[in-house]
Amino acid sequence: MAEEHHRHHLFHHHKDEDKPVDATAVYSETTAVYAASTTSEIDYKKEEKHHKHLEQLGELGAAAAGAYALHEKHKAKKDPENAHRHKIEEEVAAAAAVGAGGFAFHEHHKKEEIKKEEEKAHGKKHHHLF
Repeated sequence: MAEEHHRHHLFHHHKDEDKPVDATAVYSETTAVYAASTTSEIDYKKEEKHHKHLEQLGELGAAAAGAYALHEKHKAKKDPENAHRHKIEEEVAAAAAVGAGGFAFHEHHKKEEIKKEEEKAHGKKHHHLF
């Protein structure tokens, strides 16, 4: 086989290897800045909003999974033939609700952490009275 082909599968695919190299490419002498801020500056409001959004999604997931668990509990009582299946689905939904609640709790603390970092970066101080 004169030309050797490298076979890449699902996790080892490199897009750069598939494209031919253009020898006539011309590069500009000027550089442009595309980012509004440097990497050392953090957009605290955007971070806080992001974590608040994820916290709300966690709360919604916990509520939905809890409601589904209650629904399956009701189905287990009404359908004695398939009660075992409904009990298992109820337990899975309850575990999902606990997981989503934990995620919401985690994101709440990340949001509070971002608030404290912003206050610290802008020189705001907390005065403890006790």
